Formats: sequence, C-alpha cells, structure tokens
Amino acid sequence: MDKIIFIGGARDYHAMDWYRTVKSICKTKGIIFVTDSIDGESFDRLINENDDIIELFNIDRFLFRKQSKYGNIWRNIVKLLVLPIQILCLKSIARKYPSSVFHAIPMYYMFLCMLARIPFIGTPQGSEILVRPYKSKLYRYFARKCLLAAKYITVDSVNMSNKILELSGKKAEIIQNGIDVDAILPMAIKNSIREHVVTLRGFTSLYRINEILDARERSNLKPKLHFIYPFIEESYKKKVEKKLKESDADLGRLSKDQMYKLLISSKLALSIPVSDSSPRSVYEAIFCGCCVAVTYNPWIEAISECMKTRLFIVDLDDKFWFDKALEYAEKIAKIPYI
Repeated sequence: MDKIIFIGGARDYHAMDWYRTVKSICKTKGIIFVTDSIDGESFDRLINENDDIIELFNIDRFLFRKQSKYGNIWRNIVKLLVLPIQILCLKSIARKYPSSVFHAIPMYYMFLCMLARIPFIGTPQGSEILVRPYKSKLYRYFARKCLLAAKYITVDSVNMSNKILELSGKKAEIIQNGIDVDAILPMAIKNSIREHVVTLRGFTSLYRINEILDARERSNLKPKLHFIYPFIEESYKKKVEKKLKESDADLGRLSKDQMYKLLISSKLALSIPVSDSSPRSVYEAIFCGCCVAVTYNPWIEAISECMKTRLFIVDLDDKFWFDKALEYAEKIAKIPYI
C-alpha cells in the first residue's frame, strides 16, 4: 500500500475528520484528500497548509453564494454535468498512485469511484441510507449499485449496518464515531455556570427546528435559544424564522473549540431529527456535561449507561415535552459528567 487517498468534499466536517484522524494515526503513510469543492456556498474553509489536497475539477465557482434548497438541487445538477470530467481526473490520480487505498465519503464519491472503476472503501452518510432510498426508487437503485461496488463499507451504527444489509445484502463494518476527549476534558473540568439552551444539528426540516420552536412557544419558561449548525437550508429557515425571538442567538457554524465552550456553559442541547445514525455532536454535548433532549433512535442502545443518564427521551406527542426536558436538565446538568 503506497498511500491512503480520501475522496470527498473538503468542506465536509465528517470527511475531513476521517482524513485528519487517519493522518494522525498512520504517520508512515502518505495521506491525501481528493476533492471537487473547498469553500463554495459560503462554507468555512476547513483545509489548511498542512493538508495534502488534490483537486478534481473544482465546482465552487459554479455554485450559489449561499446554501438553500434550490442551491442543493443546482449543486447536484452541476455534479452530474461535470461527472465525465471528474471520472477522467480521478482515473489520472489512480494511475499516478497505483498501489493506494481509496476511501470515498459519502455516496456521491462512492458513485464517482464506481464509474471510474477504482476499488474503494465507501462510507455513506446517515440519510443516504436511512431516508433517501425509501423516497426514490431511482436513488435506491444507484445506492445499491454503489454499495455492491465497494470493496468494504464502513458505517457508524448498527441501524446503518442493518439497512445496508437490507438494501444490498452486504455486511458493513461498524466504526463508531469518536470524539476528541483530549480537547473537551481540559475545558469541561473548569467550573461553569450552565444557563444556555442549544440546538446543535443542521437547520433543516430533517432536524425539526420548526417543531422545537413550536414546543418552546408552548413552554411556560420560553427560554432563549442558541442556534449552532454545520449546514442550513435557507428556504426552510425563512419559513420558520418568524418564530425566532430577538433574544435568540443565531450563531451558525462554529469551530470545535467555540462549540465546546458554548456546550460547557449550556444545560440543555436539543436534537430531535426525523432519523439518526450515530450523532457525534450529541456525544460531544454529553462529554461537555449537557443534558441532551433526543427522540428515540437505535444508537441510544449502543452507548454507555453513564451517557444515557444525560439523555431526555422526547415524546413528540406530549405538548409540554420542552418544559419536562428543561426540568430534567436542571437536575442532571448540576452533576459533573464522569
């Protein structure tokens, strides 16, 4: 094995985490990240001078200036239009590094490797397996093709593994999402007043931001909310922003250190998506000492008991779940997380 070559979006936190983690572990190997996008649609630039980046045909300049529902559709169209160019670029890279392992994250880059006929490891994202195949027969067909083409598939939860087995008959390897304990613990042990309530997932319909705001409106306490999110659907935000209060803090995408500082001063984090695989940000909130209000998902059964005690399982049929979550958080957040 010559090098390990990741193929993904360089603005994707998960893909870059994979790349940097493997780079820190495999110090004797050359670790390269191949990408077609770095900072389009106003995404923060995640790469730095220490990263070994190879660009395919960069599509950033063809994308919308900001994230939106229509921007997502247009991005997918652009990716399909330039697919022949990307295949040629990827084949050229594969010829240059013939004894390398290619790891594609997420499904689009698995599709690209499949068309370029490059052996690859594939890591799909949660919604690509848990949601989209059940909304579109065409997507389901191509997803199955990509899964079957992969030499190995890695996922972050039993739920994902079971769905891949159902879709393709193929067994996926479970590699649980990790968190940077060395970065969190020195900050978490410091005394802090816990007062904030945070939503910490994407600002899209999948993460039920509208339902969170409705629940807050029914609350007797109606606390100020801090919104942090790695990505946003602008059209969805415009629909629900009239429910925001002037006191709410719309913080957007934070660095890891900024996020940890906020969570260490928070008593409650909210994460109630329609579907979920293995939510790293929830684990990070727990290690920062937060209580996290979540809807039930199978990943809950896989975590330790001490982590489970920080969770408040939300019943969305209960109109007053928000106040009940706050009440539980007031108690549990006073107890240091060990």
